[in-house]
Amino acid sequence: MNIILLILQVVFVIGVLIFFHELGHFLSARAVGVPIEEFGFGYPPRLAKLGEWKGTVISLNWIPFGGFVRPKGEADDSIEDGMAAAPAWKRLVIALSGPVMNFLIGIILLVVIYSAIGIPASDQAMITQIAPNSPAMQVGLQPGDIILAVDGQPIQDIDRLIETINQQLGEEIILTVERDGEQSTIAITPRANPPEGEGAMGVGLGNPLKPTPFFQSVGFAFQSTGYIIRETFLLPIRLIRGTVDPALARPVGYKGIYDIYSQAVEMDQQTELATAEPLPIFTLSIIANISIALGITNLLPIPALDGGRILFTLPELLFKKRIPQKWENAVNTVSLMLLIFLMVVITVLDFTNPVVIP
Repeated sequence: MNIILLILQVVFVIGVLIFFHELGHFLSARAVGVPIEEFGFGYPPRLAKLGEWKGTVISLNWIPFGGFVRPKGEADDSIEDGMAAAPAWKRLVIALSGPVMNFLIGIILLVVIYSAIGIPASDQAMITQIAPNSPAMQVGLQPGDIILAVDGQPIQDIDRLIETINQQLGEEIILTVERDGEQSTIAITPRANPPEGEGAMGVGLGNPLKPTPFFQSVGFAFQSTGYIIRETFLLPIRLIRGTVDPALARPVGYKGIYDIYSQAVEMDQQTELATAEPLPIFTLSIIANISIALGITNLLPIPALDGGRILFTLPELLFKKRIPQKWENAVNTVSLMLLIFLMVVITVLDFTNPVVIP
């Protein structure tokens, strides 16, 4: 794909996700009675005023990334009916609504994906690749084979399958395998000291997909979103324990998002998935993950982000004591400058150490 067209796609996708984030803030502010002075498409400086709706200026701005909302009295609690002067619960609702909208967009995309291709069958393990000269190759296993049981015991999930195999290194085990709808048994001896990255049998494993009704797709989409959120918050602990490669866990900026998106587009072009309608499954999956990641990032308790705004409401909600507005404004200003510096550092890393989809 033409690189310019790809860049425009990434700009458009990020812009849409940010726009819906701001739309969440806009709708919730209107719902709780906080006026919105401006809803901007893109970021200032302003290019043109498109119109006005119920006191809200609709503007088109020069920087084509998403949009913004400017609530009345956002940083001045002396302005009557403004956001800063609103009760803590209203400010909390407004701050939460942006990330919630991103989670909702991610869930909708996941529902579309699971409805089209099905959901992973967690009680089956499909061989996705086989290493040369590995035990799997020697006994005739093939990519696409589905492992159903080990020594007659049905598998529960891939993690437990690997655990079972690792408990019998150097010993012959019997795999029950399904290939082209027919089951057979294969004897294999997992090796005790495999080459790095290959595993005891020398296979890559994934869950095969099974057709699923729409409502089950919805439920699985919520489960997947919860899993992504949980794994993201557990990531620092796993980094400290050394169970995750730091290079795979670092944050990414716009350049990193471009790299990931372009790899997903390439995977869609090279892989044919059987779906009722031709859909760019890998690309949609990346967009869903970016949207969910945007929601998670904004919920972090960092001043200048939505999570920081939520943090400032807690003393008022819990103890009826509000942090002075001038302190909040000062902390948000300093935090914003630090975030800009961090984004520069992340962007440099994106160029020096490009992101690769695992």
